[in-house]
Amino acid sequence: MTTSSQKQLCSSRCLPCEGGVSRMSPEEARTQLSELPEWSLLDNPDRITRQWVVKDFAAAVRFFHAIGELADSEGHHPDLHLVRYRNVTVEIWTHAIQGLSINDFILAAKINQLPVDLKG
Repeated sequence: MTTSSQKQLCSSRCLPCEGGVSRMSPEEARTQLSELPEWSLLDNPDRITRQWVVKDFAAAVRFFHAIGELADSEGHHPDLHLVRYRNVTVEIWTHAIQGLSINDFILAAKINQLPVDLKG
């Protein structure tokens, strides 16, 4: 179920960040994360992450390609990991500030909308 906050994140655009922007506080990050329950908060540096188990290697590559196109259009790029050909992990953080910004939650919400072939 998509909440109004998730819809608002999906309708927003990532803004360029070259540093000079404050990192989100842990409280701000937890508030944003409450709208994206599939995602988890990591620290050092602060980032959000989500995992999927996809159908097969080809499904993982298609999903990575879709994420890559989205990331390029938003100008905000996540770290993508593929382990054992079907275990996909995405980590998002604003590299320029070594922490979280609203851009990370916008991108996460949009990734949630992408099609992905999950393991049966």
